[in-house]
Amino acid sequence: MTKKLASRVALIVFITISAVAYKWFELDQYVSLENLKFHRASIHSYYLMNPIRLGGAYVLIYILSTALSLPGATILTLGAGAIFGFKLGFVLVSFASTIGATLAFLASRFLFRDLIRSKFKNNLASINEGIKKDGPFYLFTLRLVPIFPFFLINLVMGVTEISTLTFYFVSQMGMLAGTAVYVNAGTQLAQIESVHDILSAKLLLSFALVGVLPIFSKWVVESVRSQKHRRKYKKPKHFTYNMIVIGGGSAGLVSAYIAAAVKSKVALIEKHKMGGDCLNTGCVPSKAFIRSAKIFNEIKRSREFGIETSVNKIDFSKVMERVHRAIKDIEPHDSINRYTGLGVECIQGEAKILTPYEVEVNGQILTTKNIVIATGASPLIPPIPGLSEIKYLTSENVWALRDLPKCLLVLGGGPIGCELAQSFSRFGSKVTIVERAPRILAREDEDVSNILTTELLKEGVTVLTEHHALRVDAGAKVLICEYHGKEVRVPFDEILLAIGRQANIRGFGLENLGIEISMQGTIVADEYLRTNYSNIYTCGDVTGPYQFTHTAGHQAWYVAVNALFSPFKKYKVDYRVIPWCTFTDPEVAHVGLSEQEATEKEIPYHVSRYEIADLDRAIVEGEARGFVKVLTVPGTDRILGVTIVGSRAGEIIIEYITAMKNGFGINKILSTIHIYPTFSEANKYAAGVWKKATAPKKALELLAKYHTWRRS
Repeated sequence: MTKKLASRVALIVFITISAVAYKWFELDQYVSLENLKFHRASIHSYYLMNPIRLGGAYVLIYILSTALSLPGATILTLGAGAIFGFKLGFVLVSFASTIGATLAFLASRFLFRDLIRSKFKNNLASINEGIKKDGPFYLFTLRLVPIFPFFLINLVMGVTEISTLTFYFVSQMGMLAGTAVYVNAGTQLAQIESVHDILSAKLLLSFALVGVLPIFSKWVVESVRSQKHRRKYKKPKHFTYNMIVIGGGSAGLVSAYIAAAVKSKVALIEKHKMGGDCLNTGCVPSKAFIRSAKIFNEIKRSREFGIETSVNKIDFSKVMERVHRAIKDIEPHDSINRYTGLGVECIQGEAKILTPYEVEVNGQILTTKNIVIATGASPLIPPIPGLSEIKYLTSENVWALRDLPKCLLVLGGGPIGCELAQSFSRFGSKVTIVERAPRILAREDEDVSNILTTELLKEGVTVLTEHHALRVDAGAKVLICEYHGKEVRVPFDEILLAIGRQANIRGFGLENLGIEISMQGTIVADEYLRTNYSNIYTCGDVTGPYQFTHTAGHQAWYVAVNALFSPFKKYKVDYRVIPWCTFTDPEVAHVGLSEQEATEKEIPYHVSRYEIADLDRAIVEGEARGFVKVLTVPGTDRILGVTIVGSRAGEIIIEYITAMKNGFGINKILSTIHIYPTFSEANKYAAGVWKKATAPKKALELLAKYHTWRRS
């Protein structure tokens, strides 16, 4: 056994024996408010005769208690005030608590750091980077506002790279306010002699200070945080704007609209097109494209409905003309004219953030109280060798096509990839999806992936899962993939990249200010959607965590309100009920937990599943496929999550979204009258499945006997 290992074993044995002895000899009864009050007079008398001896013993007990993470620190702190008075008690507790905390910190470092390093090397690297950058501030915040117990702070900080001296001095300073309040409360408790004393102003004030401390501490931390990054920049005496928004997509438009609606002065800067990705390259063109493909597919299915037709070809250029016509028709909703009329000052140009208060655009420097970053995201381009040698397609430039690709390879089996793959296939392209994961739509449950895979295969789409793209042979127009150790060649005329999106974080000054960026490449935002500068906010795809148009608008409301009314009023962004829909055919709509997520998080759930094949409206429309799956808390009707696969799933799921948002259960959906025949009846039937599965069996048995008796 090495010397270090022997020392560790000895320390563990000592801590274990101390903890066992503490419980075995019931030492906790001595560290109680009742015991302190009962023996206070005799302890105080001993103190007057032997002040140094008692003070030293008290400090030693406090240090040991803190170092060993034993309970009772609060009572010992109150006791210091009751026995030694405020001034001396404050000094003794301040040093004893910090020394004890530092010993616990060193013990944690000695016992656990090497083990944690070896087990969680990658995870610890990012934590230590944050500690190196802002460790003292984080520690000070935790000491000032006790988010979790102090003993836990000592143990956790021990496995990081923060230095011992930094830990000691920051802890000493951070605990001063709390120590003062509790020692003062102890001095007042010592003076209680009658019921009248309990209602004394001094005692009530001391208890009030204990209650107010977390609120006051939080205010101090907020103030420090607010000034931390901004103090090196000169703050203008007057601001031209209350808020400047960078980015005219969904998030930027909504935040600017709300700011103008509450009569603040707001500028919106957009360097390209108003409406952003959703209008110009995302939601609007893709849904127009999907609609044309669906109609053509229904024409091809016309015999199922008793209609004979010879139409079997399309004019692809006219399909694309319609797509762009849809964009033009919706453009006025997001136009400069509309938003100018709403009170927003719209500026066309490239923005650059110079300071937390200044934004440069078109050679002009604008001053603002708050900045909102809503710059969105762009298609992710993978570093595949040979890819740069060809002209590839993305969700941005695919709408420039005027000729239908004969052989289209879609790289990525997520929502965008599946939607476009199905539509191009319906128009007549030979489409292949190449997906690295074991299945398409990997974020959804496996049964969802299976039903959509079946539909795509039925329509002629080739689905290659577990295929890792290695390189592109530009001359032969072939993608070489690795599949279970073998190389597979996938030919194409056009290749569409649909493997995800990356946040637009470069080119407008974030680097100069040191705005914090996450490991995923998005802007880091707190629960109020603030960056590490308290007056710079962010929303939409550039920050995530959900890259949906409706989530961007949801975040934008919080950003506008928090920026304009903080510190008087601010709201934490609410991500509890975030729905989404993949607009394949059938559609896949989702809200809340999936079975996959519930299982991974070990959350108990009950599943109620209704097959849409049994729904009358689906049968008559020739759409008898898919299901409604509802997860509820076992023993209750509270909805945890819903997945719907089927025609119009994105519309049907609204009822469940409303239920989850407003806190009513699946039983209310069952008791709601639904129009017959509609697709929304599927919700009621799914609720009926839940009711049948959860019906009380004993009560039903009694009812059967009751009705038998009534017939006799």
